[in-house]
Amino acid sequence: MRYQGRQLVIAAALICAVSVAGWAADTWRADWPVIKTYDRDHVEKIALPLGGIGTGTVSLGGRGNLMDWEIMNRPAKGYIPYSGQQTGPFFALRVASGETSFTRAIEGPLPLSVYEASHGSTAIDHGLPRFRDVSFAAAYPLGQVVLSDPDSPVDVRIEAFNPLIPGDAEASGMPVAMLRFVLINKTGRPLRAAVCGTLPNFIGADGSGTTRDWKNDPITSGPKKNRNEFRSTDGLRGLLMSSDGVDPKHEAWGTIALTAAAGTRGTSRTFWLAAAWGTSLLDFWDDFSADGVLDPRPPTAEDMPFGSLTVEVDVPANGSAEATFFLAWHFPNRVTWSPKGTPDDIIGNYYTTRWPDAWAAAEDFAARAAGLEAGTVEFVRALAASTLPAEVKEAALFNLSTLRTQTCFRTPDGRFFGFEGSSNTSGCCWGSCTHVWNYEQATAFLFGALARSMRETEFLQATDDQGLMSFRVRLPIDRAREFGKAAADGQMGSIMRVFREWKMSGDDAWLARLWPGVKRALAFAWIKGGWDADRDGVMEGCQHNTMDVEYYGPNPQMEIWYLGALRAAGEMAGRVGDKAFAKLCRDLFAKGRAWTDANLWNGEYYEHHVQPPKSVEDVAPSLRLDMGAKDITEPDYQLAQGCLVDQLVGQYMAHVCGLGYLVDPGHVKTTLRSILKYNTQAGFFDHFNCLRSFVLGDETALLMASYPKGRPRNPFPYFTEVMTGFEYTAAVGLLYEGEVASGLEVIRDIRERYDGKKRSPFDEAECGHHYARAMASWAAVPALSGFAWDGREKAMTFTSNPGTYFWSNGDAWGTCLIGAGGKTAELKVLHGGLSLKSFGLGNGAPKTFKQPRALETGQTVRIDL
Repeated sequence: MRYQGRQLVIAAALICAVSVAGWAADTWRADWPVIKTYDRDHVEKIALPLGGIGTGTVSLGGRGNLMDWEIMNRPAKGYIPYSGQQTGPFFALRVASGETSFTRAIEGPLPLSVYEASHGSTAIDHGLPRFRDVSFAAAYPLGQVVLSDPDSPVDVRIEAFNPLIPGDAEASGMPVAMLRFVLINKTGRPLRAAVCGTLPNFIGADGSGTTRDWKNDPITSGPKKNRNEFRSTDGLRGLLMSSDGVDPKHEAWGTIALTAAAGTRGTSRTFWLAAAWGTSLLDFWDDFSADGVLDPRPPTAEDMPFGSLTVEVDVPANGSAEATFFLAWHFPNRVTWSPKGTPDDIIGNYYTTRWPDAWAAAEDFAARAAGLEAGTVEFVRALAASTLPAEVKEAALFNLSTLRTQTCFRTPDGRFFGFEGSSNTSGCCWGSCTHVWNYEQATAFLFGALARSMRETEFLQATDDQGLMSFRVRLPIDRAREFGKAAADGQMGSIMRVFREWKMSGDDAWLARLWPGVKRALAFAWIKGGWDADRDGVMEGCQHNTMDVEYYGPNPQMEIWYLGALRAAGEMAGRVGDKAFAKLCRDLFAKGRAWTDANLWNGEYYEHHVQPPKSVEDVAPSLRLDMGAKDITEPDYQLAQGCLVDQLVGQYMAHVCGLGYLVDPGHVKTTLRSILKYNTQAGFFDHFNCLRSFVLGDETALLMASYPKGRPRNPFPYFTEVMTGFEYTAAVGLLYEGEVASGLEVIRDIRERYDGKKRSPFDEAECGHHYARAMASWAAVPALSGFAWDGREKAMTFTSNPGTYFWSNGDAWGTCLIGAGGKTAELKVLHGGLSLKSFGLGNGAPKTFKQPRALETGQTVRIDL
């Protein structure tokens, strides 16, 4: 430090040279697409997860702050590691011209909600000077924050992302967040600037306990012995953080790296001054503010040593300069969600098998950063520039963030798993729960290999010899069947999902490998005391389901899933040559469909006929959990005559899979209109809700159920709630039925609730944050584009409506430009490859090629129909 012993101020001449216009819209990065922008009144709740699939994340807050440090194998909502003086991670800027300088934390103003507490504000880094104005823009996973201040000679734009490239789970699974700080000079003078990143070495503190008593954290009984070291290699320079005190087998043991590209100018500190009464922070701020150069401090014995790294740049007059950081992590010891207290409870992480530590991950990322960014931007731009409505693009893209949070993970063998969602400090509802993951479509359409790995787990590991599929999978994988309970909707939906994955991949060998398990899983419905014990195509038995209770008697939710499974299994059986089983499935489907339309349809929607068993002995033991009715002869928690928001979820899935109508098409359309009529709640001031509230005040939503024809005394638990994943099934159903305006209104109502002011746009909660079911939002993309891909026949179709549409089949993706009149198309492959035999638009006759057209990345073909 070259400290002058006086307060540093901006000279009058420099102030006069600063533009007073402030932030302008053209300061967003020109080559990054933007789907949604948020002003300073709508940033408080924003938390954009940065991290790869299965790696955990740290979130970019709406003010430019880093929050929710969920990198140590568990959720940590609201967690920001900090010292006793509430100093935590932050980036700071010093900019100077001549003898004058300006120093600020690169963050926007603190929200009013953190102003008051008994001893002053408890906000992390509350005492740091910061910018006066902030705006946020996003097209996930691309996040931008623009900070401005009339006193500042520069505006700052933070550009943050982690790669997300469909079809490439490796590139999309890197434990690195790139943070680029673009300094935009508002003056006519050249400026010298330094950007400094500061991070405490919090290895061993995963956010599950109190950081105020961090030294007594139960992770280790002795000192953490955390240490920071400066490294410089061919690709990077920066800090590697590690620990000699945390148990190497603990889930919070690992490494963190804060780095910049090799060849950049800058200084660093591996330790801050060890001192009390805020002196550590004072010493750092004085040092950095003086000249932007960090002088070293002696090593300390503190358990959470702070490290800092700077990047120095020259900012030309009326120009800009960039300072880029790579934040990486590596925590290998993921613990199973079904522990037994044995060594094999540590199941590990796939991503940590790819690199030995955080430094290696950062180095790999930095070496490929340009290509990774280009691939991500190309994907986002392809969707953002499509003809799809803004609310559809926002819902589909922003909910992809769930794949990167602690809701999801991959084990070292590459298998993909997921909780239902995430509580504040732990995963919520373990087991890749089939009746929840049934709804989401994003994984299959964007990362087909990961979706196929889930089906392999379900049918090769979790399904027993009788056909019982444990709807929650215990880990490690040799425990997959131990749960021993079956969910009617989960099991039938999984059969439909196998069909979806097989159809899009066209992989007959894959189907043949899974078929024995699929066949057993469907036949399980016919066991004694089972769902359809009399084998008439109608589910009358005890049906545990996604409402976390058992329904007794035929109902639309379970029955239409069953019809979809019969339809799908019939096609798959025919493909593998099992003609007798294919015929049985067709016959049962025909009987069940006819019965459902004749008996469950009440003229407006489908309803539940409650048929209790005579005794417990009439129910197969594996079908009943302890969450439902205690007296099953007079059961509580039934749907009964209710109008259920997702009663057509099986039909929704059938449309996505291309299986056609499972029940009468006219009944489907009328049912969806009835759901809008009876379940739409515009304003919740007068709405009574006996459980969780995900919608409040003057918001609009679809209720889980309504009872226009009479309500049972004690319906299924969630009937007064609202949950977005269920709303999306109704919305997408409306889109498929041509009720586009109504479907879009439902989606728009959902996204207006996640506006950055009330809730984070990247966290649609249900039973936990980042809930998997909300990824049903992706289904609106094929519903409106008409996109369907049949890998078996190598056939592709789209709507005949003119426009540009995004398409993806799990392994390849691109765009399709449909010309006026729906008679021409330009099909472009942006990633992957495919062999095309047939191409059609709308209901017109498809064009068939004499020889398959092989298309690879970057190729475009014009098709005249």
